[in-house]
Order: sequence, then structure tokens, then C-alpha cells
Amino acid sequence: MRPDRLASLLVAAGLLALAARAAEFPQPSEADYVIKDFRFASGESLPALRIHYRVLGRPERGADGTVRNAVLILHGTGGSGANFIRPEFAGELFGAGQPLDAARTYIVIPDGIGHGKSSKPSDGLHARFPSYGYADMVDAQYRLLTEGLGVNHLRLVLGTSMGGMHTWVWGERYPDFMDALMPLASLPAQISGRNRVWRRMVIDAIRGDPDWKGGEYREEPTSLRTAVEMLFFMSSNPVLRQREMPTLAKADEVLDHNVQSIVRTSDANDILYAVSASRDYDPGPGLGRIRARLLAVNSADDLINPPELGILEREIGRVPRGRAIVIPASEATHGHGTHTHAAVWKSYLVELLR
Repeated sequence: MRPDRLASLLVAAGLLALAARAAEFPQPSEADYVIKDFRFASGESLPALRIHYRVLGRPERGADGTVRNAVLILHGTGGSGANFIRPEFAGELFGAGQPLDAARTYIVIPDGIGHGKSSKPSDGLHARFPSYGYADMVDAQYRLLTEGLGVNHLRLVLGTSMGGMHTWVWGERYPDFMDALMPLASLPAQISGRNRVWRRMVIDAIRGDPDWKGGEYREEPTSLRTAVEMLFFMSSNPVLRQREMPTLAKADEVLDHNVQSIVRTSDANDILYAVSASRDYDPGPGLGRIRARLLAVNSADDLINPPELGILEREIGRVPRGRAIVIPASEATHGHGTHTHAAVWKSYLVELLR
């Protein structure tokens, strides 16, 4: 049997077996940790950087004081930790008997710098907010864990999209801090090609918009809609989009509904900064420094990280304990958004933790 056909059958069988295990999941508690005088890689600083976070469960320590059950989960561009508190993610992972059962696992889910309820441009600094990159975001996560929560070791770092890229960075910057890494919907390479193009389109649309006014607008600039439309375009796959939008009228209806709902709660400066933050991402040269077990999982219908590039398959060989899976497109995959549908890939998580 062809390998891709076998993989499809295994995914389908896994979905049938695991669907029955979806469970109720506990709600997280939320809090803020404030880092004093945080200095960014750009040389800029903030006297107080607020990192909002969600936690489930409690830390457990071994006889030597090392935390044994902590898991860090990292969200994507423009999102927040709230993206994970939903049935297709938390309902597949955090419930009783599930892979990250909150009764046994200490789960930490931060909002990245510039996202959610963490410090961000729209708080008041607007375009005077420090220019942050992925290294800054990861370092702030590390300080939240170590200084704010007293976590000195992680069982797992799991990230989706931007959070997947952060997972690669975690493995390089703090190679002895975790047992395992699971980057989802990401590539271990500098942002380039089509991935850079769509980001530049968002950046150029906002910065070139007279209504942006150098970031000091009183009403959201019209380019915010353009940015949100681009994010909507890249997040799914053509088959699903055609199914939900089979006619011209339906396509306009679905696009308008989705974009308008996101625009109402978004800010152009926040999106501009979030999309620009990937400029310092380039894990390729440091892949050999990753010591933890690493299992990278992408889906074949991901428009942002398409398998035909061959980057993941080529670069994973440079990770000492690395392995890569590209899940074939199927009725269960959702393009780039597959990363949040845990039923598709949680069997691989079980394997990694085991």
C-alpha cells in the first residue's frame, strides 16, 4: 500500500477512535505577570511588560525540586490563549484520561507580547510600542515560567503556527529546559517566499494607508479590513472554502461575516506589529542545538507551509532527536487551521509523550 494512502487510513482510524474520547474540560484560571524593565532585542525597553496567562492543574515536583508535569502551549499570530479553550482543542486534550489531562498536568497558556491581554500597541503607545520579535516573545515566556510561576522544567512545549515557530526557538534558546517539543503548522526556516509575501501585503496595506496616520488614528484605518481578509484567505484550504462558499453570493456573504466579526475586535497597530514580529525568525542555523525529542506536525493542505517546499523534510534531519509528520489532506484537515483541531494529530502527541 502507498505510504500516503496508509497515512490517510491511519488518520481516519485515529479520528474514529479518539472522537469518542472527547470530554468536558476544566476552565482555566487567568492572571497577569508583570516583568519590570523588560529590554527588547531592538534596544528598546518597557518599564512594565504585562504577560497575561491561563493555567490549568497544579505543578508537581520531584524529590530534587524539579517540576515534572508542566506543559507550555503557544498560540498563533493575532490570537491568544483563549483560542485553545474550545472543544476542538481543550475538549480533545485537557479532559479526564486525555493526553494532557488537567488533573495530572500543569498547563500554562500565555498570551504572547502584543497579543490578547498582554502588553500591546493598542494599550496606548500605538506605533511607539517597542518593536518586538520572536526572540523577545520567547524570552518573556521563559521569564513568566521561571520568575512568575516557579517552573524550572517543562515536560512539553507545544505551539501552533506562530507558536509552532516559537517552539523551534524554545528548543534552541533553552535546550535543557524541556523533555519534548511539538511544533505544529510551522517550518524551521527563515520567513520567505509566499509566507513573506502575504505578510508584506498586510504590512504594506497598513503602513501605506493614509488613514493609518503613522499609527495615531482615532478610528481604525480601512486597511484593517484588508489585513483581516488576507489572514482569512490563508487560514483554510481550497476544498473547505469551496464547500462553504459554492457561489459568488455565498462567498461574499461568508467573507463579509467573518471579516466584520474579526474587525470589530481587532486593532491595526496590533496586527501590524504581530505580523512584523516574524522578521527575526531563522532557526535553521541552530537546529543542531536542540536536545529535546521533537515531533513536528504539518498538514498537506497548509497554504502557509505547503509540503511541496520540502523544507520540513530536509531540515528535520539536522535535529538530533527530531521527527516530522505531514498529515495528508482529508475530510478532517482544515488547511493551516488544522493545528487547532487536536483530534487530527493528538495520537502523535500521545506517541511523543510516551
